[in-house]
Amino acid sequence: MTISIYDIAKEANVAPSTVSRALQNHPRIGTETKARIQALAKTMGYVPSAVAKSLTTNKTWTIGMVVTAVADPVVADILDGVEAVAQDAGYSVFLSNSRDDAEREAALIETFQRRRVDAIIVHASRRNKLYNSKLTQHQVPIILIEHQEPGNYQHTVSTDSKRGGQLATEHLIGLGHRRIGFVGALERPRSNEERLNGYKAALEQANIPFIPEIVSLLESDDDFERGQLGLAEILAGEPTAVFCYNDRTAIGLMKGCEQRGIAIPDQLSIVGFDDIGNASYLRPALTTMRQPWIQMGEIAMQMTLDLLDGQTPENRILPVELIVRQTTTKR
Repeated sequence: MTISIYDIAKEANVAPSTVSRALQNHPRIGTETKARIQALAKTMGYVPSAVAKSLTTNKTWTIGMVVTAVADPVVADILDGVEAVAQDAGYSVFLSNSRDDAEREAALIETFQRRRVDAIIVHASRRNKLYNSKLTQHQVPIILIEHQEPGNYQHTVSTDSKRGGQLATEHLIGLGHRRIGFVGALERPRSNEERLNGYKAALEQANIPFIPEIVSLLESDDDFERGQLGLAEILAGEPTAVFCYNDRTAIGLMKGCEQRGIAIPDQLSIVGFDDIGNASYLRPALTTMRQPWIQMGEIAMQMTLDLLDGQTPENRILPVELIVRQTTTKR
């Protein structure tokens, strides 16, 4: 049987309004009475009603979150960060999968707004040009993690992809490589362009010519397949090293090397990007650029809370870190 504040009031011999105030730590209720009612509520197994709380506060205490793919290990880390901060603040997170489809993403945004969530967090958004107008129209804060449409937008958390691409390429240059390939991802236009620009900047600073024949820019919904196809595209250009858009692409490229009998790193050095959970368990273990995904989720949720509190948080760009493992070696 569900226990209500009326049941607690009857047991405590006080008015229901007194119970309600005591459970909300209202200052008008004495310390002794408050402690007695709270202890009684716990003993009786009282569970606060989310609906009642929403009516009282004019909030639903829910956050809608749109991600590209639930199975993506990056998404799992981001969600851990979001939920850690959300739960501490008393919010629940509703998760939906856009499947990296712009129209589906837009539809999910509309659905969350109809369900009156208090805010929406979107990972790898492809539709953020719409969001400023939606924010004005619906008064629902929308926070973007690693948005993918180029441009300046409000309320974003991202990493320094250009610097990451530069550091990855500089690492390979420092090992003596001069024919360094790049396998990119066209469906991630902003971060792909930034990583490619970082790659080009490192080559230019080292007076190494940019070689189009060892650059593969593919659009694919399968990162592993992209790595294999990218390897096939650039092999004729005889690269000695490859910088991949992300770790999953690098893993696909490593699989392609295995199938072709190409030894890693002796014949081909490889650098990924993300540092997903199993990158260190590969054989050889993957050299990669680490992105602070959990921290990004935490920051995005804290920005959400700040917006709901009437504050105006600044956009955040976080640094990335080179993690050197076994897929890179001296030329």
